[in-house]
Amino acid sequence: MEIREYKVYRDAEILPLYASAGWTAYTDQPEILRKGFENSMLTLAAYEEEELLGLIRTVGDGVTIVLVQDILVFPEHQRKGVGSALLQAILDRYSHVRQIQLVTDKTTRTIAFYKSMGFREMSDIGCCGFMRVLP
Repeated sequence: MEIREYKVYRDAEILPLYASAGWTAYTDQPEILRKGFENSMLTLAAYEEEELLGLIRTVGDGVTIVLVQDILVFPEHQRKGVGSALLQAILDRYSHVRQIQLVTDKTTRTIAFYKSMGFREMSDIGCCGFMRVLP
């Protein structure tokens, strides 16, 4: 597996990845997803030769805050270290940044994964988060 910067957006590999996660808010509006990628701070992808396994996309300023916007791994490649490798690559690249944040589904599996990577729930550090989501 190789982690590399994702510089050229390709619908043919990105849309199936997002669809595999059931993220239809993205796949229903592919042009908006493309613009999101273009405006991202950094996107890294995991490949096995030329096969996309997963990716991680970040937004922020890269100095005081980084937000992990998306982290996705094709279902057939999950539980094989792909997500961990992608997230670790971001943590290594931005090791000087005080706040690396993310928002995720509140499931036992996702909570365990992010805690294993050193993340803490906001409530554990005296914080709370807010989000406004358009219908």
